[in-house]
Amino acid sequence: MTDQNFNNGLLDFLGRSPTPFHAVEQMAEMLAAADFVRLKEEDAWQLEPRRGYFVTRNGSSLIALRTGSGSPAEQGLRLIGAHTDSPCLKVKPAPEMIRQGCFQLSVEIYGGVLLGPWFDRDLSLAGRVTGRLGDGSIGSQLIDFRRPVATVPSLAIHLNRQVHNNRTINPHEEVVLLLGSDTQAGGDFRQLLLDQLSGEDGGPRFETILDYEISCYDFQSPALVGLDNDFIASARLDNLLSCYAGCRSLTDSTTKRGAVLVCNDHEEVGSLSASGAQGPFLRSVLERLCGTGEAMDRAMDQSILVSADNAHAVHPNYENKHDPQHRPSLNGGPVIKYNANQRYATNSRSAAIFKDLCQQLNVPVQSIAMRSDMACGSTIGPITSAELGVSTVDVGAPQLAMHSLREITGSKDPGYLYRALKGFLEQS
Repeated sequence: MTDQNFNNGLLDFLGRSPTPFHAVEQMAEMLAAADFVRLKEEDAWQLEPRRGYFVTRNGSSLIALRTGSGSPAEQGLRLIGAHTDSPCLKVKPAPEMIRQGCFQLSVEIYGGVLLGPWFDRDLSLAGRVTGRLGDGSIGSQLIDFRRPVATVPSLAIHLNRQVHNNRTINPHEEVVLLLGSDTQAGGDFRQLLLDQLSGEDGGPRFETILDYEISCYDFQSPALVGLDNDFIASARLDNLLSCYAGCRSLTDSTTKRGAVLVCNDHEEVGSLSASGAQGPFLRSVLERLCGTGEAMDRAMDQSILVSADNAHAVHPNYENKHDPQHRPSLNGGPVIKYNANQRYATNSRSAAIFKDLCQQLNVPVQSIAMRSDMACGSTIGPITSAELGVSTVDVGAPQLAMHSLREITGSKDPGYLYRALKGFLEQS
């Protein structure tokens, strides 16, 4: 598969996944098209050898697995982990504001958002709504306005001459969505959602919207940029790039060993939820696959997890923000992440296995450790490793502008990561 073909699929996936709910729906469609069988947690499972299965939780987290030819306690598993959520603006439960003839919505800040880029952009809304159906039951439906319906206008420089001098942004007062005039939908956001759903084909017909989980997203499409298409620019590269690469590697791989992909929600806010990495979702699925007690312990002892989450490439304008010996570059291949304080779960053995694999596949590999006077982020890697006792290596595609409204990665890096993950699953 060429990088161009892979990137075309990635760009389409990114554009169709404005929220974790939509990302999981897209991955579910990919898996079903590859003959993976959808399971429900409420059912009893009868897993057959050499078959593909997947299950979702909350509509925002997904676990897919390919059973091996033998027992996981004897063969171990190859696991890939990623997360479906990205920092964003989420509409509050009672968001409506009418001020100076304008209809506005108040939002909460989800995760570590870089706020500046959200101003003066064409924004849309998407997520999940829950309401009462015509038969009186409660149902849920995904929603996506698929057009620019909001913006956050900046204050003119004439009214803030000090804007370039140590500017701070007050998220409560300044990051408020402008949707239109005060006459639109009578200033009733739930009515706007109901009107939007009534114009969409398919799905249940709601009598009333009871609640919602709606996020704001940049309407600009993902794109290849640069004189020679050297880069990919998109929202949510962190971490939907890893979700897509992990999903494609699982559907495309051929292996006799069991393989698992877990894509958790809520990583950007600490992972402590029923569908997050600190919740019971992965362990409950693995126990159905491996068994409990000793069988589970034996399986995990022979398994390895690649925690895939994007890494900071060196920024040419801010190169001093990196340790001089640890400056990953765009289009330089997957980055192995190290941290002495266990913010990443990499150890010498797991790193060596991944490095050796990349050498065999002719995939370039890089490494990063933060400057000693700067803190690093974290991933689902340490959480999952501690929960399961599984050997883990933290890796990720290099990128710039992490947590911005529009992030940048190298156009070769998604293909490099896919080849490494696919080879990892197929490694004997």
